[in-house]
Amino acid sequence: MRRRLTVTLILLLILAGAAGGGWWYATSTYTRPGPLAQPAQVVVPRGGTTQIAETLAERGVIADPRAFLAATWLTRNQGQVRAAEYLFPAGASLKQVLEILRSGRPVQRRLTIPEGLTARQIVALLERAEGLTGEIPAFDEGALLPETYNYQWGDARAGIVRRADQAMDATLAELWRDRQPNLPLSTPREALILASIVERETGKPEERARVAGVFLNRLRRGMPLQSDPTAAYAAADGAVLDRPLSRADLDRDHPFNTYRVRGLPPGPIASPGREALRAVLQPEETDYLYFVADGSGGHAFARTLEEHNRNVAQWRELERSRASATPR
Repeated sequence: MRRRLTVTLILLLILAGAAGGGWWYATSTYTRPGPLAQPAQVVVPRGGTTQIAETLAERGVIADPRAFLAATWLTRNQGQVRAAEYLFPAGASLKQVLEILRSGRPVQRRLTIPEGLTARQIVALLERAEGLTGEIPAFDEGALLPETYNYQWGDARAGIVRRADQAMDATLAELWRDRQPNLPLSTPREALILASIVERETGKPEERARVAGVFLNRLRRGMPLQSDPTAAYAAADGAVLDRPLSRADLDRDHPFNTYRVRGLPPGPIASPGREALRAVLQPEETDYLYFVADGSGGHAFARTLEEHNRNVAQWRELERSRASATPR
């Protein structure tokens, strides 16, 4: 049976490759290296083997669509070729190409949702992701967990949203179970809201738990959080503020402006990552009530308003020095 299949394949390849050199060409076409000069990712389309053959030829994976069609038909008992995105190695033979199309693993693409993005920014990220298809379902601010998600070409955007939503629910539930006792947070949603503020306040991982501790201390005392990111979120109506905060922004009467409203805002201002959530639920226990940028990308923390005012004065002096040193 194997001998008869080989003979038949050779005969058909002779027909397919007659113009390219006769018997020797026909017998070697199936196993000899193909024309691909370097590895290539190719989206193999739906629509039948003819369209697949044309696509592979256009991308330089195979030399002759007729030989591909003949080999596909003669080896049809080995399985159906599948539409997907595949990585073909340089010089892949016709035999290797068919093995990849039948049993190879499709290319795994990755979409990373960075920590601290707003819902609008995540929507834009999903819209730009190459290979994803379909509409983006509506989701709430802070509902999706920042993480790297694998997907394949042709997967639905809705699937990524669903997975990221489920990941946030699972992560928040897990961390909420292990939270420190006596936190001034009544529900997991309150933890999510505060974590979104912590995420936007500092880019230093080692500061998250301390920043969270400051906000929790202020909540315990009934002090306003006075968080710049909440004022910026309010000023931009949920978008990203593309200018420095102004005094008018801090004075604006808005439910998300924690300079005017005591306690937590009504919802998250971004999507916090796992570590920001952990920082809120396992905060650093200090008696700090204030912090301000220190010029190094981090913050100077203070226990009293007097100490905080000195830190603010130092920060403003540093800003003035930098401004005067900047060429005009």
